[in-house]
Amino acid sequence: MSELEKIKADICAIGRRMWQRGLVAGSDGNISVRLNDEQVLCTPTMCSKGFMQPADICLLELSGEQVAGEKRRSSEVLLHLEILKARPDVMSVVHCHPPHATAFAITGRSVPMGAMAEADVLLGDVPIVPYETPGTAAFAQKILPFVHDSNACLLANHGAVTFGPSLEQAYNLMEVLDAYCRIVLLSEQLGSVRTLAPEHRGALVKIRTRGGFAPPGK
Repeated sequence: MSELEKIKADICAIGRRMWQRGLVAGSDGNISVRLNDEQVLCTPTMCSKGFMQPADICLLELSGEQVAGEKRRSSEVLLHLEILKARPDVMSVVHCHPPHATAFAITGRSVPMGAMAEADVLLGDVPIVPYETPGTAAFAQKILPFVHDSNACLLANHGAVTFGPSLEQAYNLMEVLDAYCRIVLLSEQLGSVRTLAPEHRGALVKIRTRGGFAPPGK
């Protein structure tokens, strides 16, 4: 198996994990992987992420022009391309509609950090990107003010996007984001959420930076 075919197979495997964990429904979500400075692989439009085949994966120029693939690329890959162009350290982007995280995005409520050490280390602050019609250039460009500050963003009234130095890491952030949002929502049903003391959160920021979980320069 060539390296290209392996990456396509990996994208399909991550798509199945997204579907199995209920992070996507129907043809929701999209995944991209940077191949080099000029080309990107991405998932096709109107295709369940749980049942993709390697032949379905699209090859694009970084400009967005599709150059190979049996199916048409997702229009929402424009969001991925803006992230990849702005962040040379990012190799993969994952977008979907995880139920618990999307509940925060729909209500416009910021994800409250400081309640769980692992979330502070892996996620940091999670900004909410203002709403714009999905699939448009304007939608894609809305993320630019936030892309250097976090590797995970909520998309207002839409979903979430995570990105990282590998496909596995970008996907793992999505799992962590939705799991943390679920934990917060469950905790609030039991009572007031107890947040960590400032000195403890400060120590976690140092761990986040040393561990390479924060964007470059943060």
